Amino acid sequence: MNSAVLGNALLEQLSTAVLLLDEHLSVRYANPAAEQLFATSRTHLLGRSIALFFWEDDECLDALNNALLDQQPYTRREARLHFPSTAQVVTLDYTATPFNGAGQAGKQLLVELFPQDRVLRLSREDNLFTAHQVTRALVRGVAHEVKNPLGGIRGAAQLLARQLSSPEFQEYTDVIIAETDRLSHVVDRMLGPRQRLHFTRINIHQVLERVRLILQAEVGEAITLSCDYDPSLPELYADLDRLIQVVLNIVRNAAQALLENPSERPAEIILRSRVLRQFTIGAHRHRLVCLVEVEDNGPGIDGPLLETLFYPMVTGRAQGTGLGLPIAQGIIQEHEGLIECESTRGRTVFRILIPVDPHLEPYPGVLP
Repeated sequence: MNSAVLGNALLEQLSTAVLLLDEHLSVRYANPAAEQLFATSRTHLLGRSIALFFWEDDECLDALNNALLDQQPYTRREARLHFPSTAQVVTLDYTATPFNGAGQAGKQLLVELFPQDRVLRLSREDNLFTAHQVTRALVRGVAHEVKNPLGGIRGAAQLLARQLSSPEFQEYTDVIIAETDRLSHVVDRMLGPRQRLHFTRINIHQVLERVRLILQAEVGEAITLSCDYDPSLPELYADLDRLIQVVLNIVRNAAQALLENPSERPAEIILRSRVLRQFTIGAHRHRLVCLVEVEDNGPGIDGPLLETLFYPMVTGRAQGTGLGLPIAQGIIQEHEGLIECESTRGRTVFRILIPVDPHLEPYPGVLP
């Protein structure tokens, strides 16, 4: 086997998507990995200009043209490619290298494309897990240091109230007691529920329908609540009440964002359920994962806030406490799952991922 045949065979076996572009940036060659990335056949790719693909910005095309003209390699990190037919967005790194093959006329570019969505998702998940564990430990330490003095202040105020005969002065001690109780309640909320989770077999649609009915009673016709359920989802091994608490918190946040920021479009929240197969959460790969999405068409969440959304005391609302989402994240992590958020202007999606087959204890009988 000569080197040219061997090289072509190696390209065909690569898991990295490879394109060969001519001087007009039209595709002359695409390996099977490129077919998979672009979700189309090689026949459909050949002869098409790379400009026909839906790059997020024109800089990508300008950079490819410059690499071709200057005959200099170029690397781009985290470029985004849109596929309108499937509403999919692929984040990828790519490297363009000038290529002069034997017997080939004209300038050419060898483009290697490296999808990064999986790497970015795993990194984001790892950051969420780590941030939650660190903030949880910090909150527990602070809560311990705060609750002890609060107990002393409350006790002293009660003793002082018994020694005071004037009702006016007793009003002051009542304020002290009430405020210490309020602060103690805030600390308890930061710590989250203390009871152990009660795991039973549940249908996730029990949770979603309960939440839908509660919110519909609260908002009436001001918001349209739509459902998009996958009826084939198997039962979960989970705590029903805690999952209702989690989903209700997220849905209420979405409703408040819609009501506080009205627009010309009718306000809508979509509750969606899907099943994911062979899906990795953290360090564990699960055969089946239940995906619950809460999508709204509100104003979206600003980038800086989105990065710290699950930290305690972080909120974008004037009346918010910033405790609901960290507590919700903690509950889902106790189910070996995760909550993620993606937001752009006009669309915010919270994704709740819960394994159908958790490692918490054996899960008999439901899965074959």
